[in-house]
Amino acid sequence: MAGYISEFFGYRAEDSSEEATTAAVKRICPFLGTACTKVLSRDRSVSGVCAVRQKTKGSPHVICCPNRIYAEDYKMLHSVAEQAFGTKLGLYSGRAAIDRAKLEGGAIAVFGHGWGGELRLPQRVGTGSYFVDWVLARLDTTGELVEFTAIEVQTIDTTGNYREAREALLNGRKVVADTVGLNWENVSKRIIPQLVYKGQVLQREDLCKTGLFFVCPKAVYDRVLNRLGGKEKIPKFPPQPASIHFLAYDYHEGSIASEGSITPLGIVEEHCTTVYKVQEAFSSLNLPEGNVYRDAIRKSLYGTEL
Repeated sequence: MAGYISEFFGYRAEDSSEEATTAAVKRICPFLGTACTKVLSRDRSVSGVCAVRQKTKGSPHVICCPNRIYAEDYKMLHSVAEQAFGTKLGLYSGRAAIDRAKLEGGAIAVFGHGWGGELRLPQRVGTGSYFVDWVLARLDTTGELVEFTAIEVQTIDTTGNYREAREALLNGRKVVADTVGLNWENVSKRIIPQLVYKGQVLQREDLCKTGLFFVCPKAVYDRVLNRLGGKEKIPKFPPQPASIHFLAYDYHEGSIASEGSITPLGIVEEHCTTVYKVQEAFSSLNLPEGNVYRDAIRKSLYGTEL
């Protein structure tokens, strides 16, 4: 398997502008306005890789760093908040939202990734975790909590490595192939069970009226829905406490940033269903005919399946 780095420190790999090269030299994440937090496992060097693509012609650019999703001052959070609560309100870090709600006729308290501190949830005995990436809590004009929603963000894990491709970009801004691949197996094994578990937890919350939002790149969105047997296996439902709202948050089709600019992201596709439909589809995947193991053993032993 082979692929390319397609976005590096926020800019297209092919972008050789002063803005792109400066971000790489300073190791800056332009989406958070801080040093890049993605590091290489071997020597802890700053990675800077935002997205990759496979070498196959027509392969999509797939985001591999969650911080890429937070571009344009956390535009994604504002989009989800508007969908979940049906109104535009300011987003503020945790307790700071109380005073803002009184001044502005309502506000949204944000918890997650440096916003609002840690929510002290009870520890669970056994497997599974309550924790989600983001919680958005709507406060009324008096600063009182009236409802909330939760967001899980998932990009793609990579296989192989992109060390040589990274060095080529740092030294001469050259785009070269490397052994980097996409870990689709992890999508199948880990993401769907987590969504089911967390969706069931949220469904029991009196103030969580719109369930769980799952935000991911379009390629991951497609792979998860295909793993569930396609949209026909998980029919659409309106938002409700038991919802899982799949949002493909990605590059708009055909959008290519000019030199020195960052390619914008947005919601390119979505599908709202229920945790029960996801669980049902995951548990009843298309199975092969009976006795496939027996027939394979007989064929290996005797050259026949009879």
